[in-house]
Amino acid sequence: MIKNQSLGLLFYLRKDKRNKVGQVPIYLRLTVDGQRANISTNRYIDLERWNDEADKVRGSGEESKSLNHYLDSLKNNVYEHHRILLEKGKTISAETLRNAVLGIGEKRYTLVEAFDYHNKQMKEKVGIDFSSATAIRYGTILQHIQEFMRSKYRVSDMPLADLSYKFITDLEHYLKTVRKCNHNSTLKYIRNFRKIITMTVANNWLVKDPFLQYKSRLQDTEFIYLTVEELERMKNKEISIPRLNLVRDLFVFSCYTGLAYVDLEKLTHNEIVIGIDGEKWIHTYRTKTEVKSNIPLLPEALAIIEKYKGDIKAAYNERLLPVMSNQKLNSYLKELADICEINKNLTFHVARKTFGTTVLLNNDVPIESVSRMLGHSDIRTTQKSYAKVMDKKVSDDMSSLKEKLYGNKTQRRHII
Repeated sequence: MIKNQSLGLLFYLRKDKRNKVGQVPIYLRLTVDGQRANISTNRYIDLERWNDEADKVRGSGEESKSLNHYLDSLKNNVYEHHRILLEKGKTISAETLRNAVLGIGEKRYTLVEAFDYHNKQMKEKVGIDFSSATAIRYGTILQHIQEFMRSKYRVSDMPLADLSYKFITDLEHYLKTVRKCNHNSTLKYIRNFRKIITMTVANNWLVKDPFLQYKSRLQDTEFIYLTVEELERMKNKEISIPRLNLVRDLFVFSCYTGLAYVDLEKLTHNEIVIGIDGEKWIHTYRTKTEVKSNIPLLPEALAIIEKYKGDIKAAYNERLLPVMSNQKLNSYLKELADICEINKNLTFHVARKTFGTTVLLNNDVPIESVSRMLGHSDIRTTQKSYAKVMDKKVSDDMSSLKEKLYGNKTQRRHII
């Protein structure tokens, strides 16, 4: 590593050059060990507004603050490039430093190029390190970002060097207001984007990480599931409308298997096998995590399979059940909730939560077994997702214990 090089930075005005309104351009002079090189800031200013002694624009107005902030950022950019060149062991002159700042002689990557590089590698590792759903998600966030750039900047791509903190906060605003993503969905997209940017910084394609000052926090979401009474009410409700009858059956099937929509939609007869106990099980791989999920089939689920045995639509699609689109399913679930007098915002994911809570945890199934049947890649995911439910179970168990221990004064004296 090269050490002890002097580096000086100075802004100055080119008084020999003026634009149409008489303003003069601001330049930045780099001095490395006595050698000089100049960089245009692409900014102009009235001559009397420049403070030579302070090396900045006079005044405290918003325009002066904004321009001074830009000049400070440019200085910091030069220092950062100087640091990188030092770490690489490069011979540094004023000219080489100037070229590094301007990207001369080096490939300047764009945002879309960075995404394409990352997504291509991810697709090649689907089934090894990633699921296909994860690869698709990164393709989706790229589409959202390109739509944002077209809307905001009238471009579909831009150099990585042009990214800023403002770009990120404007993207967050766009996802929430234009794309109508909720807070947590927006932040999940932003975190996917952040991974791409982290990769570009590590590869030295980007000098400064625009995420350095960015802070985000997921909001706690309401944990919705059906109680025993609500589940029984839905199972036993007489429904004369065929489409809602099917929706009820699909939802109840998931309440007793824990399958997410995407896994139910692709479920085939081949995934129904005889398990270790001689009974029928589902053996499948979760689309989201590619983790194997082994689920013993309870009587309620078996009855629904039998009900749709020989269904023409299911047979045509080579599926176990005649599953409609997720959009239609979630839409019809609102009607079903009204019919069954369930005052909850039902989505198909509520069925999976019901399986984990009402069917399993509330019936004393160990968390390890719950995690395995839900196909979670890590038991900590199960513990985190069902923490509130498990706390309630502990509370109920302790209440029962107190009743046994201290149900009457005689018992209490005996124990003490």
